This record gives sequence, structure tokens and C-alpha cells, in this order.
Amino acid sequence: MKFQAGLTLIELMIGLAVGLLVVAVATVSLLGSRSVTGAVSDISGIQQQAAYVMRTFGTQLRQAGSLYLDLGLDAGDESDIITPTVFQLRDDSEQAIHEAEGTGAITIQYTGYEEPTFADNGPISRNCLAEPGKGVLGPGETIPVESIFTISSTDLHCNGQPIAQNVAAFQVRYLLQDTNQGTDQGDPPMLYTGRAGVGENWNRVQGVEVCLVLFGTERIDVPAGGVSYTGCDENDVDITTLTGNRTNRMHYVFRNVFQLRSQGLI
Repeated sequence: MKFQAGLTLIELMIGLAVGLLVVAVATVSLLGSRSVTGAVSDISGIQQQAAYVMRTFGTQLRQAGSLYLDLGLDAGDESDIITPTVFQLRDDSEQAIHEAEGTGAITIQYTGYEEPTFADNGPISRNCLAEPGKGVLGPGETIPVESIFTISSTDLHCNGQPIAQNVAAFQVRYLLQDTNQGTDQGDPPMLYTGRAGVGENWNRVQGVEVCLVLFGTERIDVPAGGVSYTGCDENDVDITTLTGNRTNRMHYVFRNVFQLRSQGLI
């Protein structure tokens, strides 16, 4: 009988150890890759949400207290078409933007009107839900258009529909024209203030600062010293001290200032 040689027990154990080592290295690499992928996905999602919220909020703010320019296109006399008329205010300036006391609900309101175009598509100005649509206005009619932004738990809503998730903070400050402190040049300074500072002077609000804090869904490795961010109230927040789904999650702060372009003409 011909002698057949095989693997010894030691060789088999060495091969098994090498195989397990390869699997361990691959597993660590896979977990590290997943962690990086999750972090990148988190950052991308946060930035996309912030961009959408700021774009939506800014679009509505820029229409607050808007003015209607009657170009005379609906007139029968051709001379009226050549000579445009003055700006006509189609909204109550004191109701252009308002924050309800105690609820934090921010209402942005303006007037929708049918543009003198060949296409009957309804008012060009729409709220955050793209309303009102076609066929809601007759000749010469106007309609109030409003967007109401509220926070429910960790979701930001507009007119009852969620537009952002994982919202840690949503704060608005107003640029109020201080008519009590005129300068030598005659231009009153602007004050950053909250709803209480505005009082009933909403017609003197010239701009709005929006601060938005969003957090991710992936846990991150936090060094021993902790990681902090500066919140909307200018205070440092350590993410290791947070509770619930915000513990050891990435937090990003976004700020933007929007000018109410029509307010200066009122």
C-alpha cells in the first residue's frame, strides 16, 4: 500500500488561526467602512434637510408684506399699458409676519393675486405647500396666503406637514428698526430681538434671522473630553450630556438672515 501524507494537527491549527485572523481583519475593516459611510450619509442628510428648510423659509419670508405692481395690463386704454401705476399695498403690513405668544408658531402672510399672463395658473406666489393653485381667483380678486411653521417633538412642520426631522432647535430672531435711536445720517439702527422685543411693532421688522440645529441618527465615538457645539442661544452644549436619540449624535447649527424686501417701502 502506497503511503499517503496529510496535514498534521499543528498545520491544521495554524491554517485555522490564519483564516480567523483574515476574517477578523476583514470584519474590522468592514465595520470601519460602515461607520464612515454612516457618518457621511448622516452629514449629507442633515445638509439636505437644512438647505430645504432655509430655502422654504426664505421663499416665504421674501414675500411677506409684498407689494403689488399694477402695470395696467388689464386696462382697455393702450396708454395705460405704457405708463405703469404706482405700487399698491395688498396686505396688512402688521400681519406680514407674526409669532404667536407661548406657542412658538411663526406665521408668514402675504396676498396672492392673479398675474396678468396668458396662462391661467393661479397666483404665482404660493405658500410652503404650493397653495393656492389654479382656479381659486376670479378677475381682480385676491386671496390671503400664509405659511405657519411649528415644532412638534423633533419635527419641523409647515401648515401641518413635516418638512424636517431630527430638529434639536429652531429659533427665530427679528431685525427690528429702532426708531428711538436715530443717527446723524438719519438711519435708525437695527436691533436683534425676540418676539417679546418686537411687541406690536411687526411693521418695523426689516429682516429675520433663522437658526436651525439638526442632529444625525448614527452614534459617533466621542473623545474623553467630550464634544460640544454652540447652540442657537450662544451656549455650549456637550452631546454626551444629551438624552434620548440625541446622545452622542452629530449636531450641526445652521444660521441665515433674510431681508423682508418690501418692509422698507411701507
